[in-house]
Parts: sequence; C-alpha cells; structure tokens
Amino acid sequence: MRDTRESRLLLVLLVAIAFALITVDIRGGQDSPVDGARQAAATVFGPIENGVSSAVDPVGNAVAAVRDSGSRHDRIAQLEHDNAALKAKLGSDDRNRSRLKQLNNMIRVAGEGQYGIKGAEVIGIGAAQGFSWTVTIDVGANDGIKRDMTVLNGDGLVGRVTTVGPNAATVLLANDPDFTVGTRMESSDELGFASGQGDRPLRVQLLNGKAKVVKGDRLVTFGSQADRPFVPGVPVGVVSRVDPSGGDLTRTVYVTPYVSFTKLDIVGVVVAAPKKDPRDEVLPPKPKPTPTPTVTVTVTPSANASADGQQQQQ
Repeated sequence: MRDTRESRLLLVLLVAIAFALITVDIRGGQDSPVDGARQAAATVFGPIENGVSSAVDPVGNAVAAVRDSGSRHDRIAQLEHDNAALKAKLGSDDRNRSRLKQLNNMIRVAGEGQYGIKGAEVIGIGAAQGFSWTVTIDVGANDGIKRDMTVLNGDGLVGRVTTVGPNAATVLLANDPDFTVGTRMESSDELGFASGQGDRPLRVQLLNGKAKVVKGDRLVTFGSQADRPFVPGVPVGVVSRVDPSGGDLTRTVYVTPYVSFTKLDIVGVVVAAPKKDPRDEVLPPKPKPTPTPTVTVTVTPSANASADGQQQQQ
C-alpha cells in the first residue's frame, strides 16, 4: 500500500476500532460480545499455531542445549572428578583394611608369645643399602630400638635389627644368606640352625643326624642368650623337603618360611622378651586334612548273564 493521506486515515481508523473492541471485551468479561469471534479465530488459526510451534521447538531446544553445554560439561567433569575420588578412597580403604589385618595379626602373635613390641612401618628396601636382603623401618634409637633385636610380623620371624639411627633402623631379613637363627622342631624339640637362601626355602641343619622329620613339620625360634638377637617361640616355617639321611652327624631339611619377604609392610620390633618360653603356643592352628572321597562300585549282572543262568537251571 502506498503511503498516502487516505492510507494514514485508514490506519488510524483501524487502530481506533481495535482499542474499542479491546475495551468492550474487557468490560464484558465472560459475557463479552466478541467471545464468539475469538473462539472462531482460535478454531481457524489454532492448528497453524501448533504446526509452527512444533517446527520451532527443536530449534529452540538445540539453542538451549548449546547454551547449557558449558554447564553440562562442568557437571560431567565434576562427576568424573567425584568418581576418581571415590575410586581412590576405595583403594585407600582396601589398603587400610589390609594394614589393619596385618596389625591385628601381629598383636595376636605378640599376645600369644607375651612379647613387648614396638610397631613399625617398612619405608625402604635393601637395594639402596647394598645387595643384602634388608629393609628400613621408621623407628630408631629415639623409640627404644637397639641393635640385635628380633623383628616379627603377624606371620612369624622377619629378621633382626642390624643398624640403628635416631629415627630409623635396618633389618636383616631371615632369608638373607648371612642370616642364621637357632630353631626348634615342634613336638620333637629337635634343635638346628636355619640359614637364608634368598628367594629359596631356608636351609636347616639339624644337630641330630638321625632325627625323624617329615614334610609339614613346623619350626620356631630356639632363642638366644639374654634373648638377643632372638627371642624364643617365634614361628619360622614349615618343612618342605627332607634330605635322605646318609649317616652324617647332622641332617638337612628345607623350610618354607611363614613370612613373605617381598610383601612386608607392618612389622614389630621385640623390645621386651617374654618371661618364659612360649614353646609352640604362637604357631598357627594346623590345617585340617582334606578328606579323601571314596567311590563304591556296584556290579549289576547283565541281561545275557541272567539268560545263561536260566538256561543252566533248565
């Protein structure tokens, strides 16, 4: 439409009519005279409005998704962080449970043997100190630790203290080739000396060349004079092999130690020896033998055998 005087007057007239209809509609309320026209318009233009709305909504959703992408990324990053923290916590809890179990086992051993112990943590291994099988623990002279004290854990004999600093000490492990400890056989009381062989079983020389020893027999420490460097009764290991007796003055057996020397964590230094030898009281309970299943075979006569028997009877 061209911008003329007539068109301007028509626009003013339409605006005036619109305001008049709005005024009448507001004053009429629910009984408005234009309500019928409104419903008719809704009937005609409603489907068109819904179609346009359905066409526009996906675009609006996409825009909202882009707008919220930053916050969603932050939320995902936070969830990933929380998940990693939870995994770390679970791992830490597993380690704490393992260390608590080690500590409880060590306290049990100390209680059964009546050993006064000072708990310690392994903080270093022998690679930094030479080629010996040694570990460093986080207690020293300031904690009452002295040279030639027995070191144990919840499984048995770990070794002995060799050098002591103010806040740390070095422990020579029982599997070191330079390590020797007096041993006593369970029940039979046969005495011997166990020596370390690195990652192989301990080698034990029994003083009695005719001693009766079988696989599965167990050994404990015999103890030293004045209980240094070894207190009595600490579990050493289980006999895994016995050399044939050749009439020698001594007899050689090989013993699998109770302690796993490659997995040391919580240990205890015996700072007070027991008032009496605990003998075999600290040894763990013997495993119950697994019953051997028996199979009973029942022979059922065959049909041919039954027929032959009947023919013989006839």
